[in-house]
Amino acid sequence: MSNERSAIAPTPVSLLSNGTVLAALGVLSFSLSFPGTVFALDGFGSWSAAGVRGVIAALIAGVALLATRAPRPVRADWPALTVVAVGCALGFPLLTTFALQTSSSAHSAVVIGALPMATAMISAARTRRREPKAFWAAAGLGGATIITFTLLQNNGAPTIADLCLFGALLLCAAGYAEGGRLSAHLPGWQVIAWGVVIAAPVNLAVTAWALSHEPVHLTAKAVAGMAYIAAVSQFGGFVLWYRGMGLIGVAKASQIQLAQPLLTLLWSVLLLGEHVGPVVPMTAVIVLACIVVTQRAKR
Repeated sequence: MSNERSAIAPTPVSLLSNGTVLAALGVLSFSLSFPGTVFALDGFGSWSAAGVRGVIAALIAGVALLATRAPRPVRADWPALTVVAVGCALGFPLLTTFALQTSSSAHSAVVIGALPMATAMISAARTRRREPKAFWAAAGLGGATIITFTLLQNNGAPTIADLCLFGALLLCAAGYAEGGRLSAHLPGWQVIAWGVVIAAPVNLAVTAWALSHEPVHLTAKAVAGMAYIAAVSQFGGFVLWYRGMGLIGVAKASQIQLAQPLLTLLWSVLLLGEHVGPVVPMTAVIVLACIVVTQRAKR
């Protein structure tokens, strides 16, 4: 009887081994980053918000590295970790915070929607992997759809905020690609932990300067927003995201992020009361279809 029971007993599947689920949870975490930043800007200046979030994230990461006695990365990994630091812990937070001073969370989310395509292209060039034509066609359509949506919102001309966002997505795409590559042989949480620690001196300098030049009002909204973008957007979400990319590959994981602008649009309406035009449902259908195609494409 025991043999029969063991034969028919279901084998438990750990979520920690499901790359698609982990990547999707990372995207869900990131989708609240822009609303969280808008909340933080309720009491912090743009430089203060970017610097403080980096310092808090570095403290969390440093404690985690010390508590687990994580070994120092080998010399060959430091250049890639520096790219992660510059792209994900410095450039993206600072440029998106600047953009959100004049751009809505919903609009910014759509511009950053080109991030999956940029990540896939950088990863393909870096690793020299060849993806199938269906993958690139769907990824290109998804990226083009989001970019077209963005330009229509501004009568065909990008704003200064858009330029900041495009710069942010290029830097972040490079950080994603290098971080995902490292996650194939390093624990994903250590990749982002070392990244934010490397960026800590710059964020400390930014924070010290900003707090002496920008007024800070610690409202409940500002504190909640800062707590989220520091603990989740800057660290916790990346733990899930890099682990997922390490398991299923950078290119495929990056296409799951096509859903992020749509989720952020939802949070922008529910949490910030922003208005979203009728073109959003059409964009949603096209983008979600692209996600399905890219996830089913086989190498």
